[in-house]
Parts: sequence; C-alpha cells; structure tokens
Amino acid sequence: MSRPRGRQRGQRSRSAKGRSRVGERFEAEVGPVAHGGHCVVRLPEPESRVVFTRHALPGERVVVEITEGTEGDRFWRGDAVEVLDPSPDRVTAPCPVARPGGCGGCDFQHVTLTRQRLLKADVVREQMGRLAGLDVDVTVEAVPGDLAGLRWRTRHRYVHLPDGGLAMRQHRSHRTVRVDDCLIARHDAREPQPGVLVETVGEQQFEVAADGFWQVHPGAPDALVGAVLTMLAPKPGEKVLDLYAGVGLFARFLADAVGDPSLVTMVEGDATASRHALRNVRGARVTAGDVAEVLAASYDEPFDLVVLDPPREGARRAVVDLVADRAPRAVAYVACDPAALARDVALFAAHGYRLEALRAFDLFPMTHHVECVALLVR
Repeated sequence: MSRPRGRQRGQRSRSAKGRSRVGERFEAEVGPVAHGGHCVVRLPEPESRVVFTRHALPGERVVVEITEGTEGDRFWRGDAVEVLDPSPDRVTAPCPVARPGGCGGCDFQHVTLTRQRLLKADVVREQMGRLAGLDVDVTVEAVPGDLAGLRWRTRHRYVHLPDGGLAMRQHRSHRTVRVDDCLIARHDAREPQPGVLVETVGEQQFEVAADGFWQVHPGAPDALVGAVLTMLAPKPGEKVLDLYAGVGLFARFLADAVGDPSLVTMVEGDATASRHALRNVRGARVTAGDVAEVLAASYDEPFDLVVLDPPREGARRAVVDLVADRAPRAVAYVACDPAALARDVALFAAHGYRLEALRAFDLFPMTHHVECVALLVR
C-alpha cells in the first residue's frame, strides 16, 4: 500500500485540431467496454470515428453526445444521453447525479453489480492480452464491506461550496456538481486531515497518517493480505523485500510468516508513511526514497520474496530490472491499474518470470477501478 492512487484530472488543455464537434449527437451501436470506464462506439461514415462513451453498455443502441473532440482528433469522447435499445443489465442509477453531465466519481451505477464485475474482468483480460501477450482467465471477486456496491468509501474528499454545501467534480473537468449524499461513501467516512489514525487488520493494528494512503474499502486490507500471503507462501527464514511498502501492511504479516522482522526490508517514497512503517513493523529495515533510486544504491543482495504495490503508473522498467537482479523466487504484484500491470508483467517475462496466478478484487464498486494481485515466478 503506497502513495495515493492518482487524482481527479481536469479537462485537458490542448490546441484545437479543427472545428469542435462538442454537442453534436449521433445514433450508434455500443461496442465493447474499454479501460477507463467507457465503451467503444464506432461512428459509421462519413465520421468514421471512435467515441469513448460513458453511461453505455455493450450491445445497446444509444444516442451519443460528443463531450470532447474536434475534426482533427483521432478519437472523441462522449456520453450516452439517450438509450434506444437498453441492455438487460441496465438499471436505474441509485444516485441522482450519476448521469451524463453529472458527478464523475462513478462510472457504472447504471449497470448491475454482476455485469460490472464481468466488464472489469473483460478489461483486465484485454489488457493482459494486448500488452503482455497472455490469455488469462479473470474473475473479479466481491469483497465484504459494502452494501450492494454502495457505502464502502471510508475516506472521501469533497469540494466545499461557498454556501457550506458539498460537491464533486464532473468527469475530466473542474466543474462541480452539488452532492447531498454520496452513496458510495459510508456515513462515517472521513475527509483527509492532519493527524494519526489506527487501522486494524485481523488482530494487527497499524498507525497511519489521517491524510495518508490507506485502502478506502473496508474489506480491502484483509483481501489483499490474504491474496499476497497465499500466493507467496512464505517460509520461515526467507528474506522479503517490500517495495512501495506504505505503512507496512504486507511487511507486518510477512515478518510474522518468515519468523523474524529483521528479514524484511521496506522501501517507500513517502517519508511520513516510512516513519509509521518503522513503528508498525519493529525490527524491519525501512528506507524512505524513490524505489528505483534506493534499489540502485542499496540492498544489492538476494531476496527470496518481493512485494510490489506501486502507484497507478506501475513499477516501470527500472524497478522491474532491479527486482529481477535480486533473483526472488516469487513476486507478488498488487496493481490498481491493469494496463500498468500488463506492461510490467511483460517486462518481468523478459527476465524469465512467468505469470503463475492472477486474482482481481472489486474494491471500488460502481467505478471502473479494479485491484489485481499477480504472482510472478521464475
């Protein structure tokens, strides 16, 4: 568990490539789901353009309104503003602002939970095939702790309006939408603020900054720790390297499994998280710093097991190369972005590591996000 997984982006500022097509509408059939919370719509001649379309489902016939795009763009973005032939998996969104032009926080409130997970599995499978050249079976597993996909966010950030009200941002925009009650947030959800919290996982307690990173789904830590421990099957006496270690969630349980915290080394980019890791996993080695830079300068020794839990952009080539140099028998890779995971799996393959197992967890219901844990072995 590492630094925050990314932030809400504003709409990109770029030079126009011809006449704007924003606001134009087209009737079209919806194609497959794509990574990012939208589906692929291919407009026929004379447009012949791909439109990445939100609030749609594969197989539907919809009216797409263009939300971003000019004549010279390779693809456009759009919203399904009218559904002419709905999918049997379409439902009425429980939140009144989960709609075209509304809040950008949820991608799939218009989809049954079962189909949401199938769509996420399709995305993981497609990314692994396209970027890693692997044909993998993927099942996105439900995790206890939400209420039919709602009320799971234990931490939540709002825009505070001048009149005291709360708002969220529209998709790819800084524009705000008033939100009286965000349905994916728990009633006791906290906004990030200074201070220290104590989080409990199983029988272990973890000190964590109140404004630092911790998984927001209440069932996430147990699910991820269980997957990592099962996949790595740590043995007493094995040496462990935990990269992007956060406050030491995985390291704490791995230290117990190998029988000695001094066998565990953690590297984490956030200095505050590293200080908490020192207290959460007493006796382990902890270094704060950029993972690639730290590994290039230190810990140049063999390790039996490695945990990778990088931010959204993934570990990337430099870190993958440095991990492979330490010749672990197994690597557990925790990923919040399937494209970054697939790219890094391909990099590991060049070092002789194969994908042995892959699990996916629905830690962010109603959104397109999915968390994966992959096992790589020599």
